[in-house]
Amino acid sequence: MNSEPRKPAAGLYLIATPIGTARDITLRALDLLAAADVLVAEDTRSLRRLMEIHGIGLGERPLWAYHDHNGAKMRPRILAALAAGQSVVYAAEAGTPMVADPGFDLARAAVAEGYSLVSAPGPSAAITALTLSGLPTDRFLFGGFLPTTSGRRRTALQELAAVPATLVFYESPRRVAAMLEDAAKVLGGERQAALCREITKKFEETRRDTLSGLAAACVGETLKGEIVVVIDRGDSSNVSEMDLDRTLHEALQEGSVRDAADLVAARLGLPRRTVYQRALHLAADEHRKRDG
Repeated sequence: MNSEPRKPAAGLYLIATPIGTARDITLRALDLLAAADVLVAEDTRSLRRLMEIHGIGLGERPLWAYHDHNGAKMRPRILAALAAGQSVVYAAEAGTPMVADPGFDLARAAVAEGYSLVSAPGPSAAITALTLSGLPTDRFLFGGFLPTTSGRRRTALQELAAVPATLVFYESPRRVAAMLEDAAKVLGGERQAALCREITKKFEETRRDTLSGLAAACVGETLKGEIVVVIDRGDSSNVSEMDLDRTLHEALQEGSVRDAADLVAARLGLPRRTVYQRALHLAADEHRKRDG
């Protein structure tokens, strides 16, 4: 019986690679790595190491790098290989291609040219963190990496605040404390959240607390490794008029009616128009009291 993997048909194959433990790779992905005509990787060193661990030789086959900095140059070369009837495997540095990964433009170009696109599913840091968080999984939104500056990050969070779904973000260990602080201010410090670090690796850790609690714990701490932050959905069903007025009064002390409405609508998960009208009313009352 021939145990050699069958050579795949011509086309572009997206394979998911481990996010930590090398054994978290599918048998199908190993077969594709062993038999494809051309191998392409976001990080060729990582893929070489993974193949060595699993006893897969490269042989005379080409191994090309494809990343954010050389994508425009490499796409024509990869498309030429597909045009020649070759099978091409693309591997992300870690996890599933296309998820916060430069392979998007390559896959889109292959589809536009009419070539076969096949996905061999496997590890994903976003999905794994979601399962570890202990938060609702019936509906979720992957937000990728938030902007690096606080102002833009808060704006992005405000846009997602009322989404009735668990939120999942990737974050740098250098910025995660500031990100959690901004999330607590915009979304509400009482929201439940989880910080998942070094998933499937030796020092894997999951911290579960409120956003305020996680933010306070990270201040002054030097974290290392890959981080995923998972945040529970907001609950606007229990927001009373008293809660709304109190929150608006606090926001109006620090900003304009427009800014206060934006912040409170995002924090409480309420329609902005409703909150804005209430803010106008409260601001007018304050003016009358001062003038009277």
